Amino acid sequence: MVSDQQEDFLTFADDEQDDITETSYEKDKWKVIIVDDELEVHQVTRMVLSDFEFDGKRLELISAYTEPEALQVIRDNPDTAIILLDVVMDQDDSGLKIVKYIREQLKYQSVRIILRTGQPGQAPEKIVITNYDINDYKEKTELTSQKLFTTIMAALRSYRDIMVIENNKIGLEKIINSSADLFELKSMRKFASGVLTQLTSIMNLHKNALHCNSYAVSKGQEEIYILAATGDYSPDEHDNIQDVVPAHVLRSIENTFRDKKGDFFDDYFTCYFQSKTGSENVIYFEGSTKLNEWNRYLIEIYCSNVSVAFENIYLNEEVENTQKEIIFTLGEIAETRSKETGNHVKRVAEYSKLLALKYGISEEEAELVRLASSMHDVGKVAVPDAILNKPGKLTPEEFETIKNHTNHGYAMLNHSNRDIIKTAAIIAYQHHEKYNGQGYPNGLSGEDIHIYGRIAALADVFDALGSERVYKKAWPLEEILEYFRQESGQHFDPQLVTIFFDNLPGILKIRDQYADTKS
Repeated sequence: MVSDQQEDFLTFADDEQDDITETSYEKDKWKVIIVDDELEVHQVTRMVLSDFEFDGKRLELISAYTEPEALQVIRDNPDTAIILLDVVMDQDDSGLKIVKYIREQLKYQSVRIILRTGQPGQAPEKIVITNYDINDYKEKTELTSQKLFTTIMAALRSYRDIMVIENNKIGLEKIINSSADLFELKSMRKFASGVLTQLTSIMNLHKNALHCNSYAVSKGQEEIYILAATGDYSPDEHDNIQDVVPAHVLRSIENTFRDKKGDFFDDYFTCYFQSKTGSENVIYFEGSTKLNEWNRYLIEIYCSNVSVAFENIYLNEEVENTQKEIIFTLGEIAETRSKETGNHVKRVAEYSKLLALKYGISEEEAELVRLASSMHDVGKVAVPDAILNKPGKLTPEEFETIKNHTNHGYAMLNHSNRDIIKTAAIIAYQHHEKYNGQGYPNGLSGEDIHIYGRIAALADVFDALGSERVYKKAWPLEEILEYFRQESGQHFDPQLVTIFFDNLPGILKIRDQYADTKS
């Protein structure tokens, strides 16, 4: 019951205030649940706390008048900061049963429970505070408006600090868990995208984020491009940064590159790091709220670790790019010996990737096929020039020598454990096998021929027929297409022939893009 001794706690409870309710809730408020069977207690509590504010956030007051209603409201609001809980309601110990339900069944440990009672004899303070997991005990007679204000302020400070610790723990766990996922990503763009996703999740940041990279385009001039982006800033493949982000965001990124250090602001922050290869990186994030010191510390630690991972990926990409360059160079050497242009290598590589993708092979594997197919004729380095560049018809013996280039290529490549070299070995060995079993060197047929070999066979023949060689003129396109129709299921895998015709515009675009230059 409410006592007359509640001083100024009750002096505000004028009749004209009976209809006090929360008419609008901001999104970010401290939730306080009032559990009491007396309407007047709810009204007075709401009135006293109507202008209460802590840490820039107001209160959202939620009322429950019975034990069952209280249980439902508490279940529906797991993010509640404080529960002002009466002891005697439906039963003499309703409040105490609610406390046990909150702590033992719902496992809500962060919420601050303040027990309020008008009948302390029913629940003596020493017994209750000892046997029940509550955070404060108040007799209603002592809760003046100032005392209530002080009690709520102290409880909110406690709740805030507990939540900071909990959120920091969750943030650290997310960083630890995300690291394993991120370090599995070998592609620079995928890694950068993963960093943005993980940081956005860890810090509960706004969806808009950018990872920018800067590289020199000429002496004294640099160009910034987007390595990864999320939200409104997600660019198309060829978008310039100026076309993607607002002017103030671009200025912030440019300033970070210029000053070579990141900074934190009220609603956004930037991080800067430079790789040993000279590439400079800036990460830009828009945050939903001002970041505290712990958030900043987490971000700095995370970005420091990420910068090490970026360095490793840069070095790895440098090695891979060098390998790719060597592979294409070897393929071009083989073609140059037979007086064929290096563009034949490029065209076969691009045809092969297109066909592989349309066949259903993954992007990563299709890229392997593209690179490896450039070495399809590497075994020709073992064929004498006189035979390789003979303008007339070959003798049977000379043709057998030519055919051996598949065995030579396989022998050169099949000892490596590198995926790209193993793929190249398969292609070099099988690109002259025919679907009907009439090819060489092993007379394989159908799907006994590896899909890499079947793809390279089609790509190589298409380009060879359309190119001029020392022993023949280039075929007109219509004759090549008619030949492919006739050889579907004979020389070539019929499924690949169908894919070839379905994607003929893309094939011809590659042919034109890498056309041989007239000497």
